[in-house]
Amino acid sequence: MADELLEHLDERQREVAANVNGPMAVLAGAGTGKTRAITYRIAYAVRSGQHDPRNILAVTFTAKAASEMRSRLRDLGVGNVQARTFHSAALSQLRYFWPNAIGGFVPEIRESKMPLVSQAAASLGMAVDRISVRDLAAEIEWSKVSLIAPDEYVKRAEAEGRPHVADYSHAEIASLIKAYEEVKAERAVIDFEDVIIILIGIMRDRPDIANRIRQQYKHFVVDEYQDVSPMQHRLLQLWLGDRRDLCVVGDVSQTIYSFTGASARYLEDFTKDYPRARTVKLNRDYRSTPQIVELANAMIEPIRSPASVELVSAMKSGRPVHFDEYADDADEAANVAGKILSLRESGMPLSEIAILYRINAQSVEFETALAQAGIAFEVKESERFFNRREVRDAMVALRAVARGPQRDDLPEMVEDTLRVMGWRPEAPEAGAAKERWESLRAILKLAQDVWDKRKASISEFVAELEERAELGNEPTTNAVTLSSLHAAKGLEWSAVFLVGMSEGLMPISHAKTSDDLAEERRLLYVGITRAREDLFLSYATGNRGRANRKLSRFLDEHWPVPESRTTRSRRRSRDAKNNWAKDNPNDVPLFEELRTWRLEKSQATGRPAHVILHDVTLREIAEKKPRDLAELGRVRGIGTRKLTDYGLEILTIVNGKPVGYGR
Repeated sequence: MADELLEHLDERQREVAANVNGPMAVLAGAGTGKTRAITYRIAYAVRSGQHDPRNILAVTFTAKAASEMRSRLRDLGVGNVQARTFHSAALSQLRYFWPNAIGGFVPEIRESKMPLVSQAAASLGMAVDRISVRDLAAEIEWSKVSLIAPDEYVKRAEAEGRPHVADYSHAEIASLIKAYEEVKAERAVIDFEDVIIILIGIMRDRPDIANRIRQQYKHFVVDEYQDVSPMQHRLLQLWLGDRRDLCVVGDVSQTIYSFTGASARYLEDFTKDYPRARTVKLNRDYRSTPQIVELANAMIEPIRSPASVELVSAMKSGRPVHFDEYADDADEAANVAGKILSLRESGMPLSEIAILYRINAQSVEFETALAQAGIAFEVKESERFFNRREVRDAMVALRAVARGPQRDDLPEMVEDTLRVMGWRPEAPEAGAAKERWESLRAILKLAQDVWDKRKASISEFVAELEERAELGNEPTTNAVTLSSLHAAKGLEWSAVFLVGMSEGLMPISHAKTSDDLAEERRLLYVGITRAREDLFLSYATGNRGRANRKLSRFLDEHWPVPESRTTRSRRRSRDAKNNWAKDNPNDVPLFEELRTWRLEKSQATGRPAHVILHDVTLREIAEKKPRDLAELGRVRGIGTRKLTDYGLEILTIVNGKPVGYGR
């Protein structure tokens, strides 16, 4: 059964999964199935009897990712594997060993630094407005995750070119860091970073405790290794001791948290730290079309390093990337809403669509436009799914059902429970009732997914819901997602709108150094690679009536220039000379399929092939891949008669199924 697991992987993923001992670096590009590879690696190690699942610690970047990994392992029949964030794993160990190492109980952990920073700043006569306190708290956090003591802050900050925060000098910030630590001591509280820092100290000073932790965890997998901080790296070293059973996974092109202290150098230098390490590159992209992958590769090319992965799309050729320029922000938002309506009409679920932007303040214009168009949407990191009243009520009802007699059909039990609450399969038209309906429908859909994968009982499903609620692993509802680029990392959609692609927003205005600009470029790369099928990039030239915005420098060479009549004539001439196939290799198979259809149609009707549709028209169809009759009608050479006679047949060839059946 262990070997059967490997049959579900491609050659390079199989290399990752089958080699479960010793150091390994997996350089995995966006969409290359890295989570699948490392999940199967853990499952193969357990199924083959090489590792005890209780001795494995899989470390993820977010609690949601940890929850998803545990769920995937359960689907593969593997339990008892610890999948946690660095903080969660450290907190569990700290709570267990605190009475022995220090005595008493772990102090209260403050989730927010801001009240403590505000008190410390006030004691020094520094500004305590919300913006200043927020920025000062972020700088304190950077110093802690970088393992910089207050006395070393000035020297390190100057060496690394840290900007002055809230107009305070490095010396003043160093004084604030000391005052902040004193405030915590007075209140007998600790912060999130202290959890790891204190555990580091305990493991360093108490070899007996360090050895007990190492006896528990012998095999390590660390995801998103490009975003590991010095603090996390030090803890990982202590967990390992003198052992080398470590698999790290990451993509240097997706390093977007350097401002928080994360460093890709641990991934880039992995083979220096572990000279005998096996390195595997995953570059076959199973997410995005060749057109999207081409732009993504071009975006990262100027900053490509030896550890970078050049993606190769495994998907069939798709539609061209869309580039749009608008008059102002309201015009951009209204047009994006209009395009989303068209996507919905073509059969694309709203849950498969996202609008991504650089800063959260950009969302307001799009929220307004979507609301006016009657399009359901969710702003990522706003109200949590499991905090919604109807969801909480549903979980209470499901817990009660789980305590009673069990039936053998989980989806039916869940639907019956929701019906008692008033839910019906028919969706309300709009408004709050529709939102509540979508929330409960998401629970039912999750029940169906869990049942299809592992025939879970109602009790197991309730446990799954409770774990997801605790870790923020939310099911999908049928609504457009609005999200910042940072918050979108790790997610994907069929259609993605990258909006506000102008100087000052992309790159952000305060990105001045080459390192800052490289990080902004990587952030745009992350946005591009969120799209599976359709990618729309846009910006507004005007700002409150003033035409003063410029296109992002990152997109300048990729933005199409409108064709003049002379240029268009030359392009048609070039096409006639059969150079089109060389310039558009991904579209040739569809073009040939369309030509075969045309030949059959010609033979059936007795009409010449070029009269049915000219090659120039077939080439444009192959490039643009229209998804409905309206888009097909905009192709040159497609008039009303030909649209009526051939439209549905062409769309069936292009999209693989008749129009109107969804994608």
